[in-house]
Amino acid sequence: MSCKILVVEDEILVAIEFENLLYDLGHQPVGIAADSRQALALANEAEVAFVDLNLVDGPTGVELGRALAGRGVTVVYMTANPEQLGKGVAGTIGVIAKPADNTELRQAVDYAIAVRRNAEATAQPPRRLKLFSALGRNPAVA
Repeated sequence: MSCKILVVEDEILVAIEFENLLYDLGHQPVGIAADSRQALALANEAEVAFVDLNLVDGPTGVELGRALAGRGVTVVYMTANPEQLGKGVAGTIGVIAKPADNTELRQAVDYAIAVRRNAEATAQPPRRLKLFSALGRNPAVA
Protein backbone atom coordinates (compact mmCIF):
# COMPACT_ATOMS: atom_id res chain seq x y z
CA MET A 1 0.00 0.00 0.00
CA SER A 2 1.37 3.38 -1.03
CA CYS A 3 2.45 5.97 1.51
CA LYS A 4 3.16 9.72 1.25
CA ILE A 5 6.78 10.31 2.29
CA LEU A 6 8.73 13.53 2.84
CA VAL A 7 12.51 13.57 2.34
CA VAL A 8 14.24 16.20 4.49
CA GLU A 9 17.81 16.33 3.23
CA ASP A 10 20.06 19.20 2.15
CA GLU A 11 22.41 17.10 -0.01
CA ILE A 12 20.38 17.15 -3.22
CA LEU A 13 21.98 14.08 -4.81
CA VAL A 14 21.30 12.00 -1.70
CA ALA A 15 17.74 13.32 -1.59
CA ILE A 16 17.04 12.60 -5.26
CA GLU A 17 18.45 9.09 -4.96
CA PHE A 18 16.21 8.40 -1.95
CA GLU A 19 13.21 9.94 -3.69
CA ASN A 20 13.80 7.70 -6.73
CA LEU A 21 13.94 4.66 -4.45
CA LEU A 22 10.59 5.70 -2.94
CA TYR A 23 9.06 5.90 -6.43
CA ASP A 24 10.52 2.47 -7.26
CA LEU A 25 8.90 1.08 -4.10
CA GLY A 26 5.51 2.45 -5.18
CA HIS A 27 5.32 5.27 -2.64
CA GLN A 28 4.41 8.93 -3.20
CA PRO A 29 7.24 11.30 -2.30
CA VAL A 30 5.61 14.62 -1.35
CA GLY A 31 8.84 16.52 -1.94
CA ILE A 32 12.38 17.20 -0.91
CA ALA A 33 12.97 19.80 1.78
CA ALA A 34 16.45 21.23 2.35
CA ASP A 35 15.46 23.27 5.40
CA SER A 36 12.89 23.46 8.20
CA ARG A 37 10.68 26.00 6.44
CA GLN A 38 10.28 23.82 3.35
CA ALA A 39 9.69 20.72 5.48
CA LEU A 40 6.97 22.38 7.54
CA ALA A 41 5.31 23.66 4.36
CA LEU A 42 5.06 20.06 3.10
CA ALA A 43 4.19 18.49 6.46
CA ASN A 44 0.42 18.37 5.94
CA GLU A 45 0.91 16.23 2.83
CA ALA A 46 3.22 13.68 4.50
CA GLU A 47 2.47 10.54 6.45
CA VAL A 48 6.14 9.64 7.03
CA ALA A 49 9.29 11.80 6.99
CA PHE A 50 12.96 10.89 6.84
CA VAL A 51 14.84 13.78 8.44
CA ASP A 52 18.54 14.66 8.35
CA LEU A 53 19.90 16.56 11.36
CA ASN A 54 21.99 19.20 9.63
CA LEU A 55 20.07 21.16 7.03
CA VAL A 56 20.60 24.33 5.00
CA ASP A 57 19.31 26.37 7.97
CA GLY A 58 21.72 24.68 10.39
CA PRO A 59 21.40 21.82 12.90
CA THR A 60 17.61 22.11 12.95
CA GLY A 61 16.69 18.47 12.33
CA VAL A 62 16.07 17.51 15.95
CA GLU A 63 13.49 20.25 16.51
CA LEU A 64 12.04 19.75 13.05
CA GLY A 65 11.50 16.04 13.70
CA ARG A 66 9.79 16.87 16.97
CA ALA A 67 7.56 19.44 15.18
CA LEU A 68 6.67 17.01 12.40
CA ALA A 69 5.82 14.29 14.91
CA GLY A 70 3.64 16.81 16.74
CA ARG A 71 1.71 17.25 13.49
CA GLY A 72 1.09 13.52 13.24
CA VAL A 73 3.93 12.65 10.84
CA THR A 74 5.85 9.43 11.55
CA VAL A 75 9.53 10.46 11.74
CA VAL A 76 12.76 8.55 11.20
CA TYR A 77 16.05 10.43 11.40
CA MET A 78 18.80 9.76 8.85
CA THR A 79 22.20 11.17 9.72
CA ALA A 80 25.91 10.51 9.60
CA ASN A 81 25.98 11.50 13.31
CA PRO A 82 23.35 9.39 15.11
CA GLU A 83 25.07 9.96 18.47
CA GLN A 84 23.82 13.58 18.34
CA LEU A 85 20.35 12.25 19.16
CA GLY A 86 21.40 10.67 22.45
CA LYS A 87 18.60 8.45 23.75
CA GLY A 88 16.09 9.81 21.28
CA VAL A 89 13.53 12.46 20.47
CA ALA A 90 9.99 12.33 21.79
CA GLY A 91 7.45 11.17 19.23
CA THR A 92 9.96 9.83 16.70
CA ILE A 93 10.80 6.22 15.81
CA GLY A 94 14.58 6.18 15.67
CA VAL A 95 17.67 6.93 13.61
CA ILE A 96 19.46 5.20 10.77
CA ALA A 97 23.11 6.02 10.14
CA LYS A 98 24.18 7.37 6.76
CA PRO A 99 25.36 6.19 4.44
CA ALA A 100 22.68 3.53 4.18
CA ASP A 101 22.31 1.21 1.21
CA ASN A 102 19.07 0.71 -0.69
CA THR A 103 18.25 -2.50 1.17
CA GLU A 104 18.52 -0.73 4.55
CA LEU A 105 16.52 2.24 3.27
CA ARG A 106 13.82 -0.05 1.89
CA GLN A 107 13.60 -1.85 5.24
CA ALA A 108 13.52 1.48 7.12
CA VAL A 109 10.68 2.73 4.90
CA ASP A 110 8.73 -0.52 5.35
CA TYR A 111 9.25 -0.40 9.10
CA ALA A 112 8.22 3.27 9.43
CA ILE A 113 5.04 2.57 7.47
CA ALA A 114 4.32 -0.48 9.62
CA VAL A 115 4.73 1.61 12.78
CA ARG A 116 2.45 4.28 11.32
CA ARG A 117 -0.19 1.65 10.60
CA ASN A 118 0.25 0.02 14.03
CA ALA A 119 1.59 -3.14 12.40
CA GLU A 120 5.20 -2.99 13.62
CA ALA A 121 4.95 -6.55 14.96
CA THR A 122 4.82 -7.75 11.33
CA ALA A 123 7.87 -5.73 10.18
CA GLN A 124 11.55 -6.17 10.88
CA PRO A 125 13.58 -2.98 11.43
CA PRO A 126 16.89 -2.82 9.60
CA ARG A 127 19.83 -3.86 11.72
CA ARG A 128 21.29 -0.33 11.78
CA LEU A 129 18.03 1.43 12.70
CA LYS A 130 18.45 2.46 16.33
CA LEU A 131 14.95 2.48 17.77
CA PHE A 132 13.97 5.00 20.41
CA SER A 133 11.95 3.72 23.34
CA ALA A 134 8.34 2.67 22.73
CA LEU A 135 8.73 3.12 18.94
CA GLY A 136 8.51 6.85 19.11
CA ARG A 137 5.41 6.95 21.22
CA ASN A 138 7.06 7.67 24.57
CA PRO A 139 6.76 11.34 25.49
CA ALA A 140 9.30 10.79 28.27
CA VAL A 141 12.18 10.47 25.80
CA ALA A 142 14.25 13.68 25.70
